Amino acid sequence: MNGELYSIYHLSLNPTDFPRFQALIAKIVAATKKEPDTLTYEYVANAEKTAVHIVERYRMAGVISHVEETFAPYAEEFLSLSKIEAVYVYGEPTPEIRAKLDAFGAVYLAPFDGFTR
Repeated sequence: MNGELYSIYHLSLNPTDFPRFQALIAKIVAATKKEPDTLTYEYVANAEKTAVHIVERYRMAGVISHVEETFAPYAEEFLSLSKIEAVYVYGEPTPEIRAKLDAFGAVYLAPFDGFTR
């Protein structure tokens, strides 16, 4: 995780809102794809379309710009269609990054052993 930050968001939503949510996510993913410091940005859903996880991996330099510039224009609609139930953050975020992610109720977990290939 050296110089990188991973996060998993657990969202809940009404399955009748899923088509609108999916259309919104397509816009967010297209915008996020242009970010050079975003390494992984994937959405996965359960079969019932009531739970969604967002799996994210950034170089540290990309986290704040993603939240402030890329995600911000979509935040109101995103939060009207889904509820953030939990956010798990892996790595060693800066105080500035923590300040942004605290707004989502982030739980921070620091690495203590292991490797990435």
